[in-house]
Amino acid sequence: MSGLDTFFQVIWTFLRLSLFSLGGGNTLLQEYHHLAVNRFHWITNSQFADLYALAEAAPGPSSMIVGLLGLGAGWPHGPLWGLGTGVAAEIAVLLPSTLVMVMAALSWSQLKDAPIRVAFERGLGPITLGILFSVGVTVLRTSDHHLPAYLVSLLVCALMLFTRISPLYFMVVAGLLGAVGIIQR
Repeated sequence: MSGLDTFFQVIWTFLRLSLFSLGGGNTLLQEYHHLAVNRFHWITNSQFADLYALAEAAPGPSSMIVGLLGLGAGWPHGPLWGLGTGVAAEIAVLLPSTLVMVMAALSWSQLKDAPIRVAFERGLGPITLGILFSVGVTVLRTSDHHLPAYLVSLLVCALMLFTRISPLYFMVVAGLLGAVGIIQR
C-alpha cells in the first residue's frame, strides 16, 4: 500500500469513527486497537500500548492517541508521511464530532425541560460506563502480560473505586515498580 493510500485509509477510518465517541475519545480505544493492530496492521500491540501510555501521560485531549496512530500508520512511508497522516487523523476524528456538538449545544438549551432530554442524558450514563469498562479490559490485555502486572492493575482499580487517593500516586508507584523490574512488558 502506498503512502497516499494509507493517508486516505486513515482519514476515512477516523472520519467514520468520529461521531461514535460517546463519553470522550477513550471510549473508542478498543476499536482503535482493533483497527490499528489487528485489521490494518499499522502498528504492533506493544507499540499501541506505548502510544496509549504516551497519549495519556501528555497534557491535552484524550484523542491525542488518534494522531499518534495516524503517525504510526504513515511512518513506514517516511517521516513526512507519518506527520501528515497523524495530523490528518486528528482532524478527521475531531472536526465532525466538534461540529455536531456545537450544533447540539446551540439547540440543547431549548430542550432544557423536555422529557426526551432527561431520558437521553440518563440513558447515556450507563452506556458510557459500559464502554469505558470494555476499554479498561482492552488496556489491561494490551499492556499487562505478567502476574505482578495483573495484581498491580487489580489493586489500583480497587483503590481507585474505594478510596480518594490521587491517581498520580498510583502512576508514581507503578513507574517505580517498572523501573526496578518488578513489572515488565
